[in-house]
Amino acid sequence: MEESNADAPITLDTFKKSYKPPRNTYKEVIEKIGLLDKIAVWITEHIGTMGFFLLIFIWTVLWLGWNLLAPKDLQFDPPMGFVFWLFISNLIQILLMPLIMLGQNIQGQHAEARAEYDLEVNLKAEKEIETILYHLEYQNSILIAMLKKQGISLDEALGKKV
Repeated sequence: MEESNADAPITLDTFKKSYKPPRNTYKEVIEKIGLLDKIAVWITEHIGTMGFFLLIFIWTVLWLGWNLLAPKDLQFDPPMGFVFWLFISNLIQILLMPLIMLGQNIQGQHAEARAEYDLEVNLKAEKEIETILYHLEYQNSILIAMLKKQGISLDEALGKKV
């Protein structure tokens, strides 16, 4: 006949039922934002690449090289002034600056969501560790009770000389 103990730890099935399945925080954040915000994130992710840097670098080298080395009648932006090149470069910077900031804000929202989820996971892990420790304590008390019932001291069971 088995005795029921009110101090017994919860079962693994009961423990598992108390937790939610893992979440994809990136997907959650992306689903909440609108089309324009998604475009801003896409631009932010692609502007910060080596490919975009190389594109701007090659464009600049070709532009400046053409206007320095091409025959005078084929140059379209006077050398040493490069007014048109400066205008286009500044226009690109002015347009991309707020877009990148917006994209970074949205990426920041994702980072916050991920940090909150990490906290949830850490709290779950802490609860799991507490449950394991409680199970170990409970098993330890059962083993000690079994030893006492058999008339064996803990020191004898551990092989210590009394």
